[in-house]
Amino acid sequence: MCGRYALFRWTPAFAALPGFPGDQRAQWNISPADSVLIMRANPEAPGDVELARARWGLTPAWLTDLSRTPAHARAETLAEQPMFRDAFRQRRCLLPANGFYEWRGSVRKRPFWLTPGEGSALFFAAIWEAYPVQEHVYLSVAVVTQAAATQRRPLILDNAGQKTWLDAEASQPALLSLLASPQMALRERPLANLVNDPKLNAPECLTPLGS
Repeated sequence: MCGRYALFRWTPAFAALPGFPGDQRAQWNISPADSVLIMRANPEAPGDVELARARWGLTPAWLTDLSRTPAHARAETLAEQPMFRDAFRQRRCLLPANGFYEWRGSVRKRPFWLTPGEGSALFFAAIWEAYPVQEHVYLSVAVVTQAAATQRRPLILDNAGQKTWLDAEASQPALLSLLASPQMALRERPLANLVNDPKLNAPECLTPLGS
């Protein structure tokens, strides 16, 4: 399960997108309930995208138990589950990342860093919701995860998949096909245990094992 990821490097073109926060800082250890950047279709400019901040943990407007805000949505049940199906149809977005963390091991779990390569970016499929509180509307998001056989890794979309995912006119068959799309090869390296501390937000999160 992808419970942590990082966004600490971006291109000038990404920073020039509408909605990029002027105070955006590197996030080395993003956890559920954190404020994250999402990319979604720009309603004022069809075909374009915008960035916004959202809380990682989906919060539909009808939700009453705010202690139950899922950070993940399973690809195989996304289109049917009441918690996710409306957002899947109408409110799809992407989560930009440089990579994500994964813990593996039968006795003592070891953190690993997974990335397509140094300097590369990933875009996770995600869905978003708006939760009104008085005169303010808060955005929230859940990451779409792959089938259980893949350790519930985030669903990563290539350029063509990103465009389809953000297209409000995309057909249901096209979207369902994306949920089962082949995933890119990732590099991985074992890490020291520093990243186990969710409060640590620093480059030391990527300290290699044995350093």
